[in-house]
Amino acid sequence: MKLHELKKPAGSTFTAKRKGQGRATGNGCTAGRGMNGQKARSGGGVRLGFEGGQMPLYRRNPKRGFTNHWRTEFVGVNVGALNIFEDGATVTIDMICDAGLAKGQGDGIKILGGGELTKKLTVQASKFSKSALEKIEAAGGKAEVY
Repeated sequence: MKLHELKKPAGSTFTAKRKGQGRATGNGCTAGRGMNGQKARSGGGVRLGFEGGQMPLYRRNPKRGFTNHWRTEFVGVNVGALNIFEDGATVTIDMICDAGLAKGQGDGIKILGGGELTKKLTVQASKFSKSALEKIEAAGGKAEVY
């Protein structure tokens, strides 16, 4: 089956009924809104979460926790993943993102100590864990805070 051969299943679509086109159409007069009341009026209805004046559920429930909007969030990349780069290369944050090792830069990239590094690399990143620093230097490379 190809894209141009696809068809909608029978009965999956139908034309919408036109409201307010006279009594004979079956949707005239009140146009499916019932008789009177708030929801029958133009612009009528209640806002989301409104419970008729009763204290809404989202206000009745206890609130917990705190979200710090100014926190810095680093994207972690294991040192073992850096083996894809050539020996002696200088690995930058942009190169890590382009290689698909990190989904976005966030507030920076932190190199973590997972895995083993077999190549001599100069790694530029926002932060390094202690184990990652040791593994980079043990392989003969350098770690630079960028």
